[in-house]
Amino acid sequence: MTAPPLSPPDYPWLFSRTRAGRARGPGGARALLDALGAPDTALPCIRVVGTNGKGSTCAMLEAGLIAAGLRAGRFTSPHLHAYEERIRVGGRTLDPARTHAFIEWAKQHASDAAFFDLTLALACQVFAQDGVQVAVMEAGVGGASDATQALSNVVAVALTNAELDHTGVLGTTVAEIARDKAGAARPGLPLLTTASGAALTVVREVAARVGAPLLAPQTHPALFALPHPPRLAGPHQHVNAALAAATLRTLGHAEGVSAALEATHPARLERLECGGKTVLIDGAHNPHATRAVAQAVPHADVLLFGNLARKDTDATLTPLLPVAPVRVFTAPGDLATPPQELADRYGGHACPDPAAALAQALALTPAGGTLLVTGSLYLAGSVRGQLDSSASAG
Repeated sequence: MTAPPLSPPDYPWLFSRTRAGRARGPGGARALLDALGAPDTALPCIRVVGTNGKGSTCAMLEAGLIAAGLRAGRFTSPHLHAYEERIRVGGRTLDPARTHAFIEWAKQHASDAAFFDLTLALACQVFAQDGVQVAVMEAGVGGASDATQALSNVVAVALTNAELDHTGVLGTTVAEIARDKAGAARPGLPLLTTASGAALTVVREVAARVGAPLLAPQTHPALFALPHPPRLAGPHQHVNAALAAATLRTLGHAEGVSAALEATHPARLERLECGGKTVLIDGAHNPHATRAVAQAVPHADVLLFGNLARKDTDATLTPLLPVAPVRVFTAPGDLATPPQELADRYGGHACPDPAAALAQALALTPAGGTLLVTGSLYLAGSVRGQLDSSASAG
């Protein structure tokens, strides 16, 4: 690895390393890690898997570990504004100079690797170099089939839930998806979960077969108890907080629970103000997540919604329809569900450009009213960036 560059990282090259045509699973990530000298072998990791809530749980774990006096690393995805948000040490995002150096290495030695595998490998290298004592590692998609399955020094697995999402990859039923996610379990290592219903039944079966001690609110209520509600808004965050608290206690870091509950995480029912109007931003992008948003926000004046077409758009949008009588539909990317189709089907305004859509949605929001922005983390990042720019310009 070389000295800090004079030019910025070659993000286009990195982002073009799609998984198209590449096999899923941990094999590619393991090969990359080995090529870097296996930095993960001496890196204790908490794997966080699940359909929803992983990012919030990781943020709370990071805050708790730091408060407990540990040098903590955090690997999450996707980012909202800058690639380096994905890799943090001690609560600070990665220096882009290190991204540049890694990309130049990868061009020479791993030009056919997938984006997620590359980012995971970079995170492990950075954590090892920086003396991270515990790394919080968010899975991408699934458990057994995810690249993070390659990590060799896992100390605990935290499974948030298993719901219908990524059905083209993980399975078409909750049970199938739960089985893949529970496949992150390791013999003798604690598997903590706040899954329920059919998913929990499957997780129990997998844990018993693997030989992983299963810890859940149903079996260890005191372990998951919260001294007070978390700072993150919404009833679903109480569940994520319980999982984070239980994981910290299990690993002997109970002194970090209070700090974990004070953690924040952007675009998770994040409340911003714009011209005397409230803007609530959430990255919910599947039916389970939007049901949680609708429970937390039973009424808003206007909904700004955009999602990726590969998602189950109807099931994702339906819980939000009773929330707001006025809707603006937009396209958070090239692969978005066409906004005009949504406007024709559900009633509302179509505005493909997110910046123009935000302006229209704000204009439709009455003074003192509330605008809810959701459907995609890409949309959430775009809107946050626009509001930050407006505030800076003002």
